[in-house]
Amino acid sequence: MALLCLCVSWVPTEAEPAVDAAKPDAPAVDTAAVDRVVAEWLASTGAPSASIAIVRDDRLAYAQAYGDARLNPKVPSTGATSYPIDSVSKEFTATAVLLLAEQGKLSLDDPMAKWFPELRAAAAVTLRQLLTHTSGIRDYWPQDFLTPEMTRPTTLAAIIDEWVQRPLDFEPGTDWQYSNTGYVLAGAVVEKVSGQPLFEFLSRYVFEPLRMTQVTEYSPTGAAARVAGGDAAGYTRHGLGPIVPAPKEGSGWLFGAASLVMRPTDLALWDLSLIDRSLLKAESYKSEFEPVVLKSGRTQDYALGLEVASVQGRLRIGHSGAGSGFLADNRLWPRERTAIVILTNNDWADPSDLTDRIAFIVLPPTPEEARVRQIFQAFQEGRVDRGLFSTVGNFYLTAAVLADMRSSLSPLGSPRLIQLEHEARRGGMTTRRWKILCPGARLEAIERSHPDGRIDEFMIAKRED
Repeated sequence: MALLCLCVSWVPTEAEPAVDAAKPDAPAVDTAAVDRVVAEWLASTGAPSASIAIVRDDRLAYAQAYGDARLNPKVPSTGATSYPIDSVSKEFTATAVLLLAEQGKLSLDDPMAKWFPELRAAAAVTLRQLLTHTSGIRDYWPQDFLTPEMTRPTTLAAIIDEWVQRPLDFEPGTDWQYSNTGYVLAGAVVEKVSGQPLFEFLSRYVFEPLRMTQVTEYSPTGAAARVAGGDAAGYTRHGLGPIVPAPKEGSGWLFGAASLVMRPTDLALWDLSLIDRSLLKAESYKSEFEPVVLKSGRTQDYALGLEVASVQGRLRIGHSGAGSGFLADNRLWPRERTAIVILTNNDWADPSDLTDRIAFIVLPPTPEEARVRQIFQAFQEGRVDRGLFSTVGNFYLTAAVLADMRSSLSPLGSPRLIQLEHEARRGGMTTRRWKILCPGARLEAIERSHPDGRIDEFMIAKRED
């Protein structure tokens, strides 16, 4: 498939931060490299469009839209195009609850019976358990397509009556299972306590203070009513079949679980507030970023509306989103003061893969990653820094081996991603398995190194997956 045409029109409005990577203190973003990997991802996946934003050190460092927001007739995606963020919306519902807690109107450990005394098994479930997916309340949407019920309109009361009133899947706090239903119920609590619709509450206390000026709620008819400069249309495909318009969720289903629509630049403003901890009190952020601990003592990499994990020693938070015709990925590295937002109007190609490739460009490598980058480039050039290798490693790397490395690896081009996939101990050494993606191939490298850092083995093979 030929590379898709890049549509990169983007003009910052007065209400959003301008891209300002030219300042001396602004971290540089290799925009050409970012554009290249996005174009390659669109071409390989067939996704109609992707719109991105990159945050570095208290500023929006880059924002760009690529491809088509609509296919028939073609409408290019621009920086003004809004996309559903689906389950990334959970970040905001959790924040609404935390804001009400700061106002002294509720506690995270309040049970549902306080507001919904008619509930049966779910009456003892707490707000914290709703927000951490440890409630046991049955998820109404585990499928990756629309069920017959979800194509029809529903109401908040109907979801509570049909899904929250069911027997729990497990005792609250003893297990972790993702539940959209839990976030619908959390949104209902926000409305009862605040006396306002959830979206109005978020607009007043989150969107307006953060100057997120183009946030709307999902509507089954809204996207069709606005074309140029409005919402992207969602697309799907069956197997490897043609790309077709995706069916729309019936009104009422998404609510506190997945209802928000915005531009990547709006979501970048939210990410800046998470990095700077500027919207909530310090104690709220402590709760928001703390992974949940189950009654068994097991820790789950999920906090309050945020996936929280340590990846190669780096704290990474955020959330992904998936709906009919749309996928989203919002990922932050708070200590590196970096965030990547990707919104796309397809539901078959996971944008987290693209996030990984952009992160490879914008994040400084860990010492282990930097060494692998150095070794791979050296192998492509048919040379090696023998000081990195042990006696055994240097024994293996003969002139013939290096010649084969150069002739086979050099044509593949510069790597788009080098990522640690597994680490273990064996024979007194650390064994690491690396994924290496190049334009011409998918590779795997096995590294075995001693405690002093000297490498016994660095073998590269074609990845078969």
